[in-house]
Amino acid sequence: MTKELSNEEKKQKIVNNIRKNYRQVEMSIVNQLFMKHDLHGTTIGSERESIWGQLFEMIVPKKFVIEPSVFIIDSEGRVSHEVDFAIMDEMYTPYIFRYGKVKFVPIEAVAAVVECKSQSVNEAQVKRWAKSMNQLRTSGESVARMANMIASGATPTQQSTRPIRILCALQDTCSDGLKKHFDFTLLASYKKENQSDGRIEIHLNPQKAQSSLKDWYKELNFHNYKIKQGEFNSIKEIDKLAGIFLTEYAVQDKGSENISLLTFNFQLNQLLMLINNPILFPHRAYAKLFNYPGEEGNNGEIRSSRID
Repeated sequence: MTKELSNEEKKQKIVNNIRKNYRQVEMSIVNQLFMKHDLHGTTIGSERESIWGQLFEMIVPKKFVIEPSVFIIDSEGRVSHEVDFAIMDEMYTPYIFRYGKVKFVPIEAVAAVVECKSQSVNEAQVKRWAKSMNQLRTSGESVARMANMIASGATPTQQSTRPIRILCALQDTCSDGLKKHFDFTLLASYKKENQSDGRIEIHLNPQKAQSSLKDWYKELNFHNYKIKQGEFNSIKEIDKLAGIFLTEYAVQDKGSENISLLTFNFQLNQLLMLINNPILFPHRAYAKLFNYPGEEGNNGEIRSSRID
């Protein structure tokens, strides 16, 4: 006769199974990343995005869309280098352009960007990519109905957002200097003699390792924004974030072994919750961008193309 488990024993069994499954998913992703072509013996670089994409599909909430191969644009006409994955909220934000595989996404919609590398990483190229991302600016020229008011412009708690930046690469292709361009770096490592030892190491940007959630909130929601005196500290409950750090979200197994993907799950989703919703979309600012020079503002007259 099988002994019935106590509630505590059931809880521990479920928790242990979840830990084990995260570890199995981690090994599966690493094994795929290091898989070799039988004939050529080269890493399957062309599939790296879809392999890493499995990870993000597993942990990112369904309110977000994971869109591959996009260019990000702002209302001033600045365009990023191509992004392997954009994690975006498309509920209220239109695509600027989407036809087939060509996609231009407004910066206001993007919560995170992911770069995937499987061969040697060109540091100069990554630096240019990061610069193209950093130059993008959200616009505060928005109008939207709220529950008890009409909001015009950015909200006090979210003036200018920037995406969370993530690099996915193989451990032996990534130098320490690259990590400073990303908030998270995920590095896959693999021992040929022991396929069960595949690991994904999660590295926080070394310059942000000691950052509190208050620091992260400020950086993600007030990006390159000049905060007025008293404006930031007047946000209700903000000081509670000063004593909370992402290192507290690390999950360890027996023997203090880090469960990397579960840790990353909690850390990334906590930062997504600090952004919470995309900045209100500035339709008027983008309309100005695409107006033909000299045609801005036509006194209310709407002129359309006509086919006779």
